[in-house]
Amino acid sequence: MTRQGAGLRRKTRGKLSKRPREKGKISIRRFLASFSVGDAVWFDAEPGYQKGMYLPRFHGRSGVVVGKQGDCYRVKMREGGKEKVLIVHPVHLKGAKVVGPKVVGR
Repeated sequence: MTRQGAGLRRKTRGKLSKRPREKGKISIRRFLASFSVGDAVWFDAEPGYQKGMYLPRFHGRSGVVVGKQGDCYRVKMREGGKEKVLIVHPVHLKGAKVVGPKVVGR
């Protein structure tokens, strides 16, 4: 028997699919969104644009913008006891606000 590959989009039928009303062209506002260093953001994948997408296991998590790299942003986040820096295109980010120790979506 062949062994199943563990690709990047494996087991993401729900996470990386659009609802019927969201299908179609990507919003230009999301595509050209700008964030500054220190902004709180959360990861919300745009399935129609694969460039600059993060690993699906980070979907719905939050982080802080620490810099820019080309068209993408460097976002620092914590997973377990480690700090990680992800390079993510702005179409896959949404702004958030910090309320006490929690980060809440706008």
